[in-house]
Amino acid sequence: MTERPDPGPTPVGGRSDRAADRPLVAVLDYGIGNLRSAQKALQRVGADARLTADPEVVAAADGVVLPGVGAFGRCMEALAEVGLADVAAEAVRDAVAGGRPFLGVCIGMQMLFEGSDETPGVPGLGVLPGWVRRLPDGVKHPQMQWNVLDWRRRPSIAVHLPEPSWVYFVHSYAADVPDDLIVATCDYGGPVTAMVERGRCRATQFHPEKSGAVGLALLRGFVAECAASSAAGSPSPREPHPAYRT
Repeated sequence: MTERPDPGPTPVGGRSDRAADRPLVAVLDYGIGNLRSAQKALQRVGADARLTADPEVVAAADGVVLPGVGAFGRCMEALAEVGLADVAAEAVRDAVAGGRPFLGVCIGMQMLFEGSDETPGVPGLGVLPGWVRRLPDGVKHPQMQWNVLDWRRRPSIAVHLPEPSWVYFVHSYAADVPDDLIVATCDYGGPVTAMVERGRCRATQFHPEKSGAVGLALLRGFVAECAASSAAGSPSPREPHPAYRT
């Protein structure tokens, strides 16, 4: 896929120095994977997206994104090492309760659950019910391909996505979760959880930033919700998690 033009760097800090008329989206930076590709895609659809490990920037943001690639256990360890595990968990709880939007991507989705068969001794954040299991036997591991979403219901951030919605997957494990969380599946040796939602917390097993126009449309819906949440007077700035107060 052709590399998108870089919209350029964004300043670091809180609400006072954000780009004009762009919602501030904190992309949690824990040093694993190509986090900048998620940042660039969010910038392209109108966000003031910033890679950050600063809890104060996360607290000030209109929305939070947790990307992730690689191994579940190493991602969890890295998130904890930079002090973002509790920050991410609090952001999810806020979104579930109807606060500012949160988006998890790929391993960033898997980390929201209780744990994974990939690294059974390393717990997940445990903020959503479910366990991450290996894809079924009889299919190639990983699933590394475009696949079509089978919508069970459309989240508000996805109402403008075309039908069919083709998106890009790279994974060997997928979430086994309660049915009420699942908004979309894909077929890969049977139904595989592709997207979940609870409140304003959404998470995708696929990579929106690698999914062309469909992925950008989903991110555009997320950014629009971040902007609407900010305009509606969502508390701002938020207090950092107690563990990070000085």
